[in-house]
Amino acid sequence: MALDQSAQLSDDALLMLYANGDPGAASELTARLAPRLLPFCNRMLQDLAEAEDVVQESMLRLWKMAPDWVPGAAKPSTWLFRVASNLCTDRLRKRRGVGLEEIAEPADDRPGAEAQLIQAERLSALDAALQTLPERQRQAVVLRHIEGMSNPEIGEILEISVEAVESLTARGKRALAAALAGRKEELGL
Repeated sequence: MALDQSAQLSDDALLMLYANGDPGAASELTARLAPRLLPFCNRMLQDLAEAEDVVQESMLRLWKMAPDWVPGAAKPSTWLFRVASNLCTDRLRKRRGVGLEEIAEPADDRPGAEAQLIQAERLSALDAALQTLPERQRQAVVLRHIEGMSNPEIGEILEISVEAVESLTARGKRALAAALAGRKEELGL
């Protein structure tokens, strides 16, 4: 893979290329992520040598799990920072001599069953309401408000002007609001 091509690829794409046997993708992804990770680890550990070890261990773990990577499930950088954070925490605990049994269980901040059911009902209502929109409005609304893309990106995808995107999303949002208006109380909106 040419260097100028790899610079244009996402972290996800580079990780998938590495998983498929492209060592150049690993070099590019390491060059992108390791320099961001090292200062973080160094701030956590206050020891450059240990920070370098953590970065190396984190990158090794990324390469080991590359064949099982699910694109879009998480960003490789986010995953890598989480691994590095955990490794730093483990090293700091060892320094302090704190055993695992002495550490309190982390709080479970996931929503409870009732909140999950409410969220599922809201998503179902939103999906049903989205299906009532004309195709172009639905595409614009989903790309803007669910996928989080910018209006210029959406314009490129749909091959329309930014003004047309704004119009489609505004009309789509109004139609969704009207479709869901009768269910606001039921859905807790």
